[in-house]
Amino acid sequence: MGLIQSVIEKAGIPTVSVSVLREVTQKVKPPRVLFVDYPLGYPLGEPHNPELQKRIIRAALALLNRKVDEPLIVDFAG
Repeated sequence: MGLIQSVIEKAGIPTVSVSVLREVTQKVKPPRVLFVDYPLGYPLGEPHNPELQKRIIRAALALLNRKVDEPLIVDFAG
């Protein structure tokens, strides 16, 4: 996803992703990433918790307002 994000950003369209694998994200260096400390396969947190899932989505979308000159990885505060 991060590689595709970079191409889309070069076209002038802001992007953001949610990651659960910090090490991979740091190597790929996508423009904007919200890192969530949840198991692989659970980028929006625990199942059946719509309030948490909404908070994660809102936090990720809020990153779209940030102009970046280098990769930005923000930790989800929970």
